[in-house]
Amino acid sequence: MDQNGLVIVFTGNGKGKTTAALGMALRGWGHGMKTLVLQFIKGGSVYGELLASGRLDGLEIRPLGKGFVTGRGKRDTERHRLAARRALEEARREVAAGQWDMVVLDEIIYAASFKLLGEEDLLDLISLKPPGMHLVLTGRNAPQSVVDRADLVTEMKEVKHHYSRGVKAQKGVEF
Repeated sequence: MDQNGLVIVFTGNGKGKTTAALGMALRGWGHGMKTLVLQFIKGGSVYGELLASGRLDGLEIRPLGKGFVTGRGKRDTERHRLAARRALEEARREVAAGQWDMVVLDEIIYAASFKLLGEEDLLDLISLKPPGMHLVLTGRNAPQSVVDRADLVTEMKEVKHHYSRGVKAQKGVEF
């Protein structure tokens, strides 16, 4: 079977963007695809997907962020911006090298919407994608230019969320 690498975007205000991307990563891994997940916001905590990926040879997850972006003060924003720039450089190297069948750039769109990265950074990464690689981008507020360049875009819409009732993040659901 010929591999026609796609650009896939999971966006919207609903839950499930990372979950959908991780599902694709697992599906690809199941077919013997070398799969890399670079997390642009997550970092500093142990998420369930990290625990699982350590047991799956050929599926690698790298948390490169500094955790939730609060926007509280210049120092906090600068810390997140620096981490996002480093993650972007790592993503450029990995995508351009073409050694992966699938690369997931988790929460990269979120990083752009918080102005930690620019819209042009996302478009540049898409242009670096080798023809056979699947490139998956996740995060809220996908710019129209990214939507236009993608082959598949799914928008998650929040209908109801337990946070609104004061229920905190749950192991295995949010992390």
